[in-house]
Amino acid sequence: MRAVLEQLEIRRAQARMGGGQKRVDAQHAKGKLTARERLVVLLDEGSFEEYDMYVTHRATDFGMDDQKVAGDGVVTGWGTINGRLVYVFSQDFTVLGGSLSETHAQKICKIMDMAVRNGAPVIGLNDSGGARIQEGVASLAGYADVFKRNVDASGVIPQISVIMGPCAGGAVYSPAMTDFIFMVRGSSYMFVTGPDVVKTVTNEIVTAEELGGAATHTQKSSVADGAFENDIEALEEVRRLFDFLPLNNRQKPPVRPFYDDPERIELRLDTLAPESANKPYDMKELILAIADEGDFFELQAAFARNIITGFIRIEGRTVGVVANQPMVLAGCLDIDSSRKAARFVRFCDAFDIPILTLVDVPGFLPGTAQEYGGVIKHGAKLLFAYSQATVPMVTLITRKAYGGAYDVMASKHIGADINYAWPTAEIAVMGAKGAAEILYRSELGDPERLAARTREYEQRFANPFIAAERGFIDEVIMPHSSRKRIARAFAALRGKSVETRWKKHDTIPL
Repeated sequence: MRAVLEQLEIRRAQARMGGGQKRVDAQHAKGKLTARERLVVLLDEGSFEEYDMYVTHRATDFGMDDQKVAGDGVVTGWGTINGRLVYVFSQDFTVLGGSLSETHAQKICKIMDMAVRNGAPVIGLNDSGGARIQEGVASLAGYADVFKRNVDASGVIPQISVIMGPCAGGAVYSPAMTDFIFMVRGSSYMFVTGPDVVKTVTNEIVTAEELGGAATHTQKSSVADGAFENDIEALEEVRRLFDFLPLNNRQKPPVRPFYDDPERIELRLDTLAPESANKPYDMKELILAIADEGDFFELQAAFARNIITGFIRIEGRTVGVVANQPMVLAGCLDIDSSRKAARFVRFCDAFDIPILTLVDVPGFLPGTAQEYGGVIKHGAKLLFAYSQATVPMVTLITRKAYGGAYDVMASKHIGADINYAWPTAEIAVMGAKGAAEILYRSELGDPERLAARTREYEQRFANPFIAAERGFIDEVIMPHSSRKRIARAFAALRGKSVETRWKKHDTIPL
């Protein structure tokens, strides 16, 4: 019996070493943790239960018979994050470059199937050279099997991808179909075709970092939701995000202890919006003032910065925030901000997370670039997402809410439950100057008279009371009481229930 137990320990030790000490040292030399070390950081201490530790590939071509390593380049199983169940896979770059084989894919599919059956999220730590060329179409079939499961799990369980090394070719499409993607600066990259192929086909000379590094995907492409300095920071932030999310679409998000008075008064908010409508201010100040303990997990912070998305807690309960940012493009909606916010709203709605919308929007960004780029369709995505959402929705208009952008930003008309406004709110078809120039076109040659008309329009329409008189605004509130009023609004909406018409699926303007 003792000999059998010793043999088991030997096999376990071999599996835990992955590709061997030399390759582990090479991984560390790049500033990267190994697959197993990453799981130690991500999961609660001692909680990891590994599956399929002894699985090896079945390939025999190209000398693969002699290159069998237990685990076949991916560590799979389940554990807990702050006591809550999560399924994980962590690709091991020390084993054949973390390349995906038929059995490697089967291991990932197995834990994804278990996650869906048991109603728990999946977190994938990606560090792979791509398809295992020696296995040919069997490797491609493995990718497709994973893709199908990503789609089937979408909207059922949260899926998080962390890119911690290379992720190229077909490998990028699995993370692309998950809910959140995070990268590590300097050591991770994603692209469909690498720099060499790009040079051959288009004659462009570009580095892997420029083509698909963290800066590219967080600032330009919007593929990634965030980037961090190293493996440990990335994994700690994923733990933090995980705490905001429900385990599946049939459970509520977790309720955490809070030590912040829901009725806290913030007098600084009374002077947040400048007296001049043309002066910017930082909307994040309002978000932090409303949130429990000022805790805000922002998503896609470096992309489309004219809109802010992320999670806060109010009375210990998760709330998704969408907010215009007057500091960037005056808070205008455009193609990128509409796509960013629409995706976030749809995630919140899929997982029963209430949505708080903070509005200061002068309209949609004008210009040929926007029109040629399809701002009509992209703006419609955000309108569609809000209109379709059935979760509790509270909207607060702080200053400008002009034209169609007023409608799009969770107005009462498209389904928001409670709509508040500060006394500084201006709800109108357009700004006073533009309106006066259209209404009094015959007086354009008289600047003084036009200025008087503009002031007259401001007094009549540059306030929230016209909308409030019609019931489009439920209450005009004092800025300092925003946290209290919003907390009470969400508390009143906890029992919200909406019945929708049956349909196979919608046809959102993609």
